[in-house]
Amino acid sequence: MFSKALFTVVAGATAVAAHGFVNEIVINGVEFPGFGVTTDSYSTNPPTVIGWKETATDLGFVGPESYASSDIICHKEAENAKGHAQVAAGDNVFIQWNTWPESHKGPVLNYLAACSDAGCESVDKTGLEFFKIGEKGLLTDATNAGTPGKFASDELITNGLGWMVNIPASIAPGFYVLRHEMIALHSTGSPQNYPQCINIEVTGSGTDVPSGVKGTELYKATDAGLAFNIYGTYSSYPIPGPALYSGATELATQSTSAVTSTGAATTGTALALATSAPATTSAAAATTTAAAATSPAAVTSQAAATTFSTAIKPASSAPATTAAPSASNGCNRPRVKVITVTV
Repeated sequence: MFSKALFTVVAGATAVAAHGFVNEIVINGVEFPGFGVTTDSYSTNPPTVIGWKETATDLGFVGPESYASSDIICHKEAENAKGHAQVAAGDNVFIQWNTWPESHKGPVLNYLAACSDAGCESVDKTGLEFFKIGEKGLLTDATNAGTPGKFASDELITNGLGWMVNIPASIAPGFYVLRHEMIALHSTGSPQNYPQCINIEVTGSGTDVPSGVKGTELYKATDAGLAFNIYGTYSSYPIPGPALYSGATELATQSTSAVTSTGAATTGTALALATSAPATTSAAAATTTAAAATSPAAVTSQAAATTFSTAIKPASSAPATTAAPSASNGCNRPRVKVITVTV
């Protein structure tokens, strides 16, 4: 006869946190599809889009062991997007995720890297040098141990799973890779990076050509902002990566972007970098609607083409999940309940 028996019970099935990817990009009301990693990866003829291809079909992450590898640049085994979209320097780009787990708290970072006049469709990603144009980390203090503070990732969730990025007005026109990144800090000492890359052509009359850092040199596992314990008490957070470019503007308050038309990726290079207007058909509107889900075929003209529609969908219609991550991504951990039974 037992005086006490201690039973460890696995409460339900393994808890799975579904990570996400960028599935839509909105520029001045024009919606462009991103690379659908859970669908386009399996297509023999994927659409031409402005988002870079990557192979994390389990929606997994890039860990510290890969900070010196090319996977950290634009995600696992990333390949150049075959098209691009125009945006005027000084305008905003709205980046829409399909989902993001609330538990995966951390900063939101944005970078640009210049490509040659040949465009970014064939650039060697290992040679890209990134300068930071946006960063946001801790929003509210953590005053109780065990309860994390509010981070930029929380703001992305409340903003309809999207993030508005300002393209600095001072940068020179040309072709750039926009690197948008979420970093999840829920597993202390094992940060999870989720980089996503987008090809853009910046127009305008800016002259700055900021120096940058190669993607494989952006982070070290020992960086304070990556080894950070979000479950302690704290009132500040050291954002990882290089310093913010002096001409950059991080938007104080996030907003979403109404979709007034759908656009297609432009292929080939544009001729009038300094004087072209961005390939859009309407001014941006800060509203609470998110991107429409149409994905027209790519065009081959030298100005970014658009097709017109009035389809608008609310941000809440973004799917909660697209694919469950595999057990190898470090986020499938059983929830354990300890029950003491007296016999």
